[in-house]
Amino acid sequence: MYEVARGDNVTLPCQFQPKTPDNPLVVVTWTADDTAGVTEDDVAAYYYPLGRTDIKPDYEGRVSLQADVPKGLVNLMLSSVTLKDNKSFHCHVLIPGDDKGTTKDTTRLLVLVAPSTPICKLIGDAEYFQNIQLTCKSEEGSPAPTYQWERRDVQDRPLPQDPKTTDKDGVLSLFNITKETSGYYICTATNKIRSASCKFTLSVMPPSMKLGSTPAIIGGIAGVLTILGIIACVVCCCRKKKRNKEEEYAMGVHEKELNAKEPLRNGRQGDGEDDVRSDIDESSVRRADRNEERSIDAGGRRRDHDDQRSDNDTGRSDYSDRHSDFEDRRDRYSDRHERYDDNRRDDRRTDDYDRRRHDDYDDRRRRDDYDDRRRYDDDRRRYDEDRDRDRAPSVPPNKPNREDYDY
Repeated sequence: MYEVARGDNVTLPCQFQPKTPDNPLVVVTWTADDTAGVTEDDVAAYYYPLGRTDIKPDYEGRVSLQADVPKGLVNLMLSSVTLKDNKSFHCHVLIPGDDKGTTKDTTRLLVLVAPSTPICKLIGDAEYFQNIQLTCKSEEGSPAPTYQWERRDVQDRPLPQDPKTTDKDGVLSLFNITKETSGYYICTATNKIRSASCKFTLSVMPPSMKLGSTPAIIGGIAGVLTILGIIACVVCCCRKKKRNKEEEYAMGVHEKELNAKEPLRNGRQGDGEDDVRSDIDESSVRRADRNEERSIDAGGRRRDHDDQRSDNDTGRSDYSDRHSDFEDRRDRYSDRHERYDDNRRDDRRTDDYDRRRHDDYDDRRRRDDYDDRRRYDDDRRRYDEDRDRDRAPSVPPNKPNREDYDY
């Protein structure tokens, strides 16, 4: 066996001794096979006395033969060896008529390669009471490196392994792990050249604290937030509907208030008329005073009518503003379309009712004005009649003086 570092040159000797020194033909061939001996490849061949050398394409530029057949020497020189050259090389000698002796010999070439930095991995889930494995493997290394695991604490001091722990061919098996299994694990790969190591930090956690469950936790949180968002939207919609109903109710109450004002004013007018009629039956002076007061009251009532009419116009304007706001809300909330149609029908009924009420109000006002004028004229005529009746009779122009009378 020949050991050589990767990239170096090596010479593999092949020596033989023929039965006779002079031979008309000698053929020496070199072959190589893998360590298992399954396949065998041709490397080179030498033909004597022609002095011809054949090199196979896979070895062109790296292989040459050092041949001296009379001395029984045909050596194989190999340069820049690689891991592919880590094989067994065979030398075959063929001489016609010389069948005695050994015609084949074998040389083992071992290419030495330092182990590459191993890769440490975890197989399994680092959770309480689980079984896991720590693996350690170098991509390169010749001869094949050996592996050894050791455990360290946070102060980088060696710790003993659990008795049930097994370490074989770079695989560290840990059984029924607990929190105490956590720590720093170092794997060292070693061969004839040198050694290399890798470190692995093992953190054993409860199942709920496992890092791998983070996506599930995030998904659960996202689901909860989605549900909360839906609930918030439903609550907002309910509040808006409730607020709209309250506004509609308030609009209806305002209309009722407007409707309730008119009969109260008419009632008060009726009471005033009865009072006036009862006062007219008194003395002429008091009737005159009452007539004046009634005139003032009539003017005040007309002003009240005008004020009430202005209030009605203002109320209708406010109602129109609310109706406009309601139409704006309809544009913003398409889901209230059906309720909007209902409100429009209610608005039309309300407008018809307002027109009819306004017409009735105008009719009542015209009747009241006519009655006021008629009563005023009657009162004025009666006043004039009473005044003329109470006035002293005029003295005729031909009335004699008192001095003309004889007593």
